[in-house]
Amino acid sequence: MAIVPKKHPLPTQAPEIRAHNFREVAAVYPEIIAVTEAERCLGCKNRPCVAGCPVNIAIPDFIKKITESDYEGAYEIITQSSSLPAVCGRVCPQETQCESKCTLGIKYEPVAIGRLERFVADRHNERSQMLPRPIKPNGHVVAVVGAGPSGLTCAGDLAKKGYKVTIFEALHAAGGVLIYGIPEFRLPKSIVEKEVQTLKALGVEIQTDIVIGKTLTIDELFEYGYEAIFIGSGAGLPNFMNIPGEAYKGVYSANEFLTRSNLMKAYRGETETPIMKGGKVAVVGGGNVAMDAARTALRLGAEHVYIIYRRSMEEIPARREEVEHAQEEGIDFRILCNPTEILGYKNPDDPRDPRNGFVTGIRCIRMELGEPDEKGRRRPVPVEGSEFTLDVDTVIMAIGTSPNPLIKNTTKGLSVNSRGGIIVNEAGLTSRDDVYAGGDAVTGAATVISAMGAGKLAAKSIDAMIMNKDSKNE
Repeated sequence: MAIVPKKHPLPTQAPEIRAHNFREVAAVYPEIIAVTEAERCLGCKNRPCVAGCPVNIAIPDFIKKITESDYEGAYEIITQSSSLPAVCGRVCPQETQCESKCTLGIKYEPVAIGRLERFVADRHNERSQMLPRPIKPNGHVVAVVGAGPSGLTCAGDLAKKGYKVTIFEALHAAGGVLIYGIPEFRLPKSIVEKEVQTLKALGVEIQTDIVIGKTLTIDELFEYGYEAIFIGSGAGLPNFMNIPGEAYKGVYSANEFLTRSNLMKAYRGETETPIMKGGKVAVVGGGNVAMDAARTALRLGAEHVYIIYRRSMEEIPARREEVEHAQEEGIDFRILCNPTEILGYKNPDDPRDPRNGFVTGIRCIRMELGEPDEKGRRRPVPVEGSEFTLDVDTVIMAIGTSPNPLIKNTTKGLSVNSRGGIIVNEAGLTSRDDVYAGGDAVTGAATVISAMGAGKLAAKSIDAMIMNKDSKNE
């Protein structure tokens, strides 16, 4: 049978329609297309795609099950390695991970691994009401800080080994960045809730509205009898540019903007959320979060949305698919530009307080690419005399986040690096005995799947540590 050279595309909403609703942009593969796409897999013996997956899913095995129409078998294979298959099938950057290693991709387009994972997970979730049963307890208890991708993964892997796991989450809902950061049109909240319920069925307890470092400390968790602690608290501290005008009203971090939209349900038509009311919006940054913020602003009623990015389209770090979707929806990309000042006017009711100003525009300067930086990317440098102004009512800063220092500041002996990330060894162990960490709390803002990989590593290390102590006590 001849090889189909290109991936089968996903059916999507038309750009002019989806730009004004929060329904998921892309639909899942129909069964016949999923099987046909799965048949493109070469079934390589050396399995380079598995090496490209941070959680090492047995990709050729689950794809072969699809070709045999054994979809539950495919789901079982995926969930041996991944606790969040429906999530990963939607938001993982497969093009730079598993699919980038696909042998078929040397000559043709790689197999659509992520789309097939989503097909399997969605089919299972639609047809199966069965939840897993808790594993027989092994008598050991572990605490997990943060109910994001790394924390949920660590908890799930430990629960499958019989550990009693309690997750402590600062917000009122579990999911971390999956619910407060990623918009509904990319990852429906119902998908995340289904994955969370699966973990709860395994016996994982989730306690919300508890801020570790404030409500409880790491040391107090040990006093309550937890034998090991995994810190997966994410990177929730937003970065700003420190340019004039960032204190004006109408300037948001992308974290705040997306959290208000997601957790205050602004994406639902019947709710009213005080984020923005029409107008023009400038989003500063070129990553996936910038794309999410820009496309969310458009759906919330913005008249015009700009993306301001200091490098070229070739260097833009967002997923190519997200960039293309944003362009199709009418987002105005101002590349090779950098903000220098946010403009505004003072509130006449209190002109003495500059924090009471309101945004009226953003001043930028054009950039050109100079010599490569330490990462090999050409460094953007300002073009003298090229300043210009965009009239906007809202500015969203999407230039990255850092780990919140709360846990570091309330935990003695916990070493961090210059960026505030918790320092861990190759097993995920911190400088404190029996305290492990992973995900954005260690690396700074990164991908969902890399955070999951760190959670898996920590779970494996915690299990080995506790079992080793058990063997010594026998």
